[in-house]
Amino acid sequence: MTAAVTEPFGPLDPFVHPALFYRDEQEYLDGTLPFVRDGLDAGEPVAVAVPGKNLDLIRDALGDAAEAVRLLDMREAGRNPGRIIPGVLRAFTDTQPADRRVRIIGEPIWAGRSDTEYPACAQHEALINAAFQGRTVTIMCPYDVVRLPEHMVADAYATHPAVIHPGTRTARDNDAYAPEDVVSRYNEPLAPVQDALTFSFVSDSLSHARHVAVGEGARLGLTGVKLDDLALATAELTTNSVVHGGGSGVLRVWAEDGYVVCEVRDEGQLADILAGRRPVPREQRGGRGVLLVNLIADLVRVHRSDTGTTVRCWFAR
Repeated sequence: MTAAVTEPFGPLDPFVHPALFYRDEQEYLDGTLPFVRDGLDAGEPVAVAVPGKNLDLIRDALGDAAEAVRLLDMREAGRNPGRIIPGVLRAFTDTQPADRRVRIIGEPIWAGRSDTEYPACAQHEALINAAFQGRTVTIMCPYDVVRLPEHMVADAYATHPAVIHPGTRTARDNDAYAPEDVVSRYNEPLAPVQDALTFSFVSDSLSHARHVAVGEGARLGLTGVKLDDLALATAELTTNSVVHGGGSGVLRVWAEDGYVVCEVRDEGQLADILAGRRPVPREQRGGRGVLLVNLIADLVRVHRSDTGTTVRCWFAR
């Protein structure tokens, strides 16, 4: 796929996507609690998907009202940023009445996200705008401006059409909004790992590719469900390469910082910037490969270029 954005980031109404900047716990609660309570008072479905400590803050402050809110620990539900749109946000909004605004607090970026994870986080925040354009949804994203590095705060300005500054409750239009720039900037090449097991495959060797990945994953320490997930991801990605990526590809598997990493490269052009990030209608045949990988892997990174596509996924040992 080329790095160019192929879907519009145009007018977002009725979709609303502000960044909430906060400096401490009190500012966090001052910004999030009215958002939740106003939604409940209006009879709107409300979900909160934030990291565990912040989830506890909101739950405790809401008291009995927390029972009416969908509460999710983003460290688990959104461990892989590519899973958040289909597995958290759309999983909630798509089950709500069409005539009601839906409110969600989503905090996908927190201090402690690794440098490996962050590009996928930034792209996720940018792609929310394309995924929800025209829908009656408000997604507010808190950012800790004290603990997060400056470049992450700057990216928050680029990925949110409105911002709420620390100590205020009013969302203001944001002149720095440029989500397409973030999608392109974090479309980073994924450098080959020199000592990775490498296997070139074609249509006749898909089964062998899966066995190679499973054998190496087991040797590197994956067991049980995680090993099954590696097998499934390998099968989906290599099949996609054969069907959509020129009929062949290269599989690599290696260990890295407590993970087993699986990568598939091919010459295909993945033209849809939301591929793997939107739910697939039940009646649709195919189109679930990258989505399935996003739902089962601990992290997925994708690099798209004029010469091909690389999908790299991590599974915790």
